[in-house]
Amino acid sequence: MTPINPANSKSSIPLVNPWIVAITVMTSTFMEVLDTTVVNVSLPHIAGSLSSTPNEATWALTSYLVANAIILPMTGWLANYFGRKRLLMASVAGFTISSFLCGFAPNLPFLIFFRIIQGATGGGLQPLSQAILLEVFPPKDRGKAMAFWALGIVVAPMLGPVLGGWLTDAHSWRWVFYINVPIGILSLIMTYIFVFDPAYIKRTTAKIDYWGIGLLAVGIGALQIMLDKGQEDNWFSSRFITTLAVLTVGGLVLFVVRELMAEHPVVDLQVFRNRSYATGVFLMTVLGFVLYGSTVLVPLLMQTLLGYPALQAGIAMLPRGLGSFLMMPVVGFLMSKIEARRLLGTGILVATFSFWDFAHLNLNVGYWNFFWPLIIQGASMGFLFVPLTTITNDQIPKEKIGNATSLFNLMRNIGASIGIATVVTLQSRHAQQHINNLSGHVSPYNPVTQNVLSRIISLLTSRGADVVTATHQAYAMLFGMIKKQAAIMAYNDVFALLSFTFAAMFPLIFLMQKPKHVQGGAETAVH
Repeated sequence: MTPINPANSKSSIPLVNPWIVAITVMTSTFMEVLDTTVVNVSLPHIAGSLSSTPNEATWALTSYLVANAIILPMTGWLANYFGRKRLLMASVAGFTISSFLCGFAPNLPFLIFFRIIQGATGGGLQPLSQAILLEVFPPKDRGKAMAFWALGIVVAPMLGPVLGGWLTDAHSWRWVFYINVPIGILSLIMTYIFVFDPAYIKRTTAKIDYWGIGLLAVGIGALQIMLDKGQEDNWFSSRFITTLAVLTVGGLVLFVVRELMAEHPVVDLQVFRNRSYATGVFLMTVLGFVLYGSTVLVPLLMQTLLGYPALQAGIAMLPRGLGSFLMMPVVGFLMSKIEARRLLGTGILVATFSFWDFAHLNLNVGYWNFFWPLIIQGASMGFLFVPLTTITNDQIPKEKIGNATSLFNLMRNIGASIGIATVVTLQSRHAQQHINNLSGHVSPYNPVTQNVLSRIISLLTSRGADVVTATHQAYAMLFGMIKKQAAIMAYNDVFALLSFTFAAMFPLIFLMQKPKHVQGGAETAVH
């Protein structure tokens, strides 16, 4: 492919093959996205090694997510203020150094502090890489570029638990962080050589919107902590969670008012005036809700009900990553042949079917009952991420693309946090409801109950237990059976909800405008 520089072909900016740039920015993005899930399976080991409780160790996750969420929406402004290349190199360097220091952590406070630094420096990597890809590729090739970018975004969270489990078991939890160091150094060198700022990005001396930054930090930070700790503290029965909810609403409302009135806002909300962009961001929020919610739900089902070890549950999730890996390049190719909205609609329908399939599981399911729905689900993600990203940013001017991609990625992450919190809470609440309903049908006077109890008692007495002990054990075993059945019914309820949520997204496609830049493989308009 001939090296091009569509951003400013007449400038003195060196010409670089766009696929080399894509590999460069994808290296750092993959590293950052992987880190959001790779630590999860290592938490018990971290807690034991650093003399802390498992609940205390979860702050190693929460601190990262909070810092990441606060920085994400500011990335576009930071890129204009410091320069995109300079910011990208600083982010990669900061992420790499903080990763090493996380692995070196002698105690939990030290680890949490550098997880905050890691989250803050990693927060800008996704929107920066996305903005650079949309910049260096001509409009007719953006579908292929977004397929490559989405490949890392979708596959990395699947590989995280497997890689984290293997590194922890084979070496130490510290290698979960150390592994970022060589990748970060490689990314830093490639960024220095191959990435350049377009002519329209110049360092600005505009007044800094300190109020906007402060309100954003309060609102987004409180929201992320509330979502992460809500289920653990039983939501609004906790004064801590209620306080966080008030700070979230107050901080975000004041932030929106401030940004709409500020002369130089840290986040330009005017971009939501574009109908396709606003709809696309909402769809991406819902997609994050469903995708990451199910990413937590399936391994939880495998481990709590089916007895899968953590590492095996992570491996069992790999078909979804495989489906995405195989389909992303195909969708990138189809983007130049078929209108993006049709591909997006196909992805929604296929994903709806895969989640509906999950809503009919039972306690006798095996590996293959998960394999096929997961691989179909992974394939559908290609039809979702690539067209949605392309359509959403199609009409955004290049000088505003950094701000647009920042908000786009922020809302995906917020959707993911809401999704995880929601599915875990709903599963727990529905399980309790089903226990109450099923228990109401279990009575000593019920012939079926009498038959089951007598069989269990006979089995236990034949093994040497006395009648009284056997009776107590029989009732305990029967209640255990009820709990398991209630749990799988609750999982089915939540999967059905995720399926309906996906189906409800379909009509919103018609609110999005037909992409102007690519149709049938021919470029029809340019910025």
